[in-house]
This record gives sequence, C-alpha cells and structure tokens, in this order.
Amino acid sequence: MVDFLPFARPDIGQDEIDEVVHTLQSGWLTTGPQTRRFESDFAAYIGRKHAIAVNSATAGLHLALEAIGIAEGDKVITTVYTFTASAEVIRYFNATPVFVDIDPITKNISVAALKQALAQHRGEVKAIIPVHFGGLACDMDELLQCAAEHGASVLEDAAHALPTTYHQKLVGSFGDMAVFSFYATKTLATGEGGMIVTNNDAWANRIRTMRLHGINRDVFDRYSSSKPSWFYEVVAPGYKYNLTDVASAIGIHQLKKLDMMQGQREHIATVYREQFADLPLDLPYADPNDRHSWHLFTIQLQPGGLSIDRDAFVEKLMGLGIGTSVHFIPLHRHPYWRDTYDLRDDDFPVATDVYRRTLSLPIYSAMTPEQTERVVQAVRRVCHDHSH
Repeated sequence: MVDFLPFARPDIGQDEIDEVVHTLQSGWLTTGPQTRRFESDFAAYIGRKHAIAVNSATAGLHLALEAIGIAEGDKVITTVYTFTASAEVIRYFNATPVFVDIDPITKNISVAALKQALAQHRGEVKAIIPVHFGGLACDMDELLQCAAEHGASVLEDAAHALPTTYHQKLVGSFGDMAVFSFYATKTLATGEGGMIVTNNDAWANRIRTMRLHGINRDVFDRYSSSKPSWFYEVVAPGYKYNLTDVASAIGIHQLKKLDMMQGQREHIATVYREQFADLPLDLPYADPNDRHSWHLFTIQLQPGGLSIDRDAFVEKLMGLGIGTSVHFIPLHRHPYWRDTYDLRDDDFPVATDVYRRTLSLPIYSAMTPEQTERVVQAVRRVCHDHSH
C-alpha cells in the first residue's frame, strides 16, 4: 500500500509545544495573558488598532455583523464560491444574504456582479462580505468604492488570506473589519480559532463584550483587577466565543513563523506552476506585485483537455496516495441555500463552471521536497494517462 500524503497538515514545532506546556503549568487555560499577548502581536503584525481573538472565524464574522448592527430584513452581499460560514452568519440575524457570482480568473467576488446587486437592492444592503479565495486578495479599491457609494460596511472574510497583500499592504487593513481563521489547515494554525481586526474602538469594545456572554469585562479582568472578583454586569445577551490560552500559546509562535511558512508554500506553488505549465490545466492566478498566502493551490481541468472529469481525476490521485479536496462546492449547490433562496446553476454560471473543473492539491509548509515531487509526478501521470 502506497503511503498516503494528506491534503493538509499543520506545521507545529518545539516552540509551540514548549509554550503550550508553559501555559498548562501556569494554571491559566482559558482566555488570559497568552491571549492578550497573541492579540497584541497580531494587531501589530497587521497594522490595526484592535485584534480580538475568538474561537473560530465563523464566530468572528458573527460578532462583526452584530457589532455593525445587522438586523432582520437587512441585506448582506457575499459570493456563492465560499464555505457556508460566510453566509450562515447572515442568517443568524434573520437577515438576507444576496449572492453574487465570481470572476473566472481570480475566483474572487465579481465586481460587475457586485455593482449589479447593489443597484438592484439599492439602500437595503448593510454590508458586503468579500472572500479572498485561496489567499488571493480581492479588488479592494473597487470594492471599497462600491461600498462607500452605497453606505455599506465591508467585512473581509480573510480566512484564507494570511499573510496576503494588496498593493503591498496586508489584507486585513482595508475593510471596516476583517476576520481571519486559524483552523488546522490554515497557514497559521491553532487547531480552532480566529481573529477580528478593526480600527473602530466602539465596534472592538462591543465585540469584546459579546464574545463572552455580554459581560462588560472579561474573565481575565475579573481575576487580575483590584475590583471584587465576583462582580460583573451582563449588558447584552452575548455568546461564548472566546479563545483559550492554550490555543493562543500555539498562535504566538505560529505568528513568529508566519512569513517563513508562507515562503514555503510559495516555493511549492512555484514548483507546481513550473511543472504543470505544459498540462491541460488552468493554474491559479497570482499578482506578481503582491503576496499570495497560497492557502490553496487549485488546478482546473481545461474543457476537453482530458478524457476524465474532475471527480475521476480526484479518484486517480487518491489511488496514487495523494489527498486532495474541492474548494468549493458553491453554496447554490447545497440544499439549504438552493431551496431557501431558489438558487440555480444558471444564476451563477462562472462559479458552477469553475466548481465542476476544480480540485485543490496539497500545499503546506511542512511538506518536504520529496512529497512535493510526489504530487507533481502523480498529477503529470494522471494527465498523461488520460490525455486525448
């Protein structure tokens, strides 16, 4: 049996392990000094005033929408070419998601489709959630201009986009708020976790309160301040979205290694791009003047280029011991979104076409050159065996 190469694997070293052990020995496991340190380091890295740690990017998007006052009947624009979290948080408020198609080259939100949706729902759109697909920045200049013209907030879904740049500035420093993911497959991984960044003091204060039951000061304050530790006030019906110090201990050292880990991913992406250039595959777009996080490396089968379809391609790679994934099954293909909002393939022709031809290859900083070469040879072999 051939060794199986997983689709993703976190890059955890001794520094993270030692910090976790130190945290366990400190007796402080929940949100405390390590989370404060992680937040401070992260805010400095992105260049934003506030960074608020949460237990997932989904929680972060929920809190961000809550902070700007999303309510029942409001409309929020996002793309169908994303994970369900980008849209489900809109439904938490009984607000209405407005779905738009993607650009065929970048796979990010189509600016033309966005403008059309804003015009169609004039005055009703409270926020836009652009998704930086795979680690490539959206066209933020156009997005922010559209949002400003229509009075909509921009909440960046930056789950894939650390450390991505747009015009040499880090993603996360453009929208009103941005939310990052530290899920196990991400460049910076804490297992579960996320971070909200913003320069808005009022929103940051609201998010800090709402991430822990609507209590007006967090647990760390209660146990480290001079006020009576038993006293707190609930000022709103909040949530349980705080990040543990154990996770933050990992995050502190992952952040220190972030640029190195992105560099490793970039190297693998470069190898792939060189080795696949002569194959009947469309390779992911990257702006030569900016940094792509390379959270994903997607390949698209060119129409008519091979005698097998995407599903068979995935199976063939599996047989060669290569783990893959598909990003994404568009939201209009899922029963809940399809049936609730009467969505059809014809409504999103680009996303539908891209989905049918796309798969994601392993790309992570812990991959060895030998493992990268295995992926290259497997892809080349499948293409060779099934070319017309």
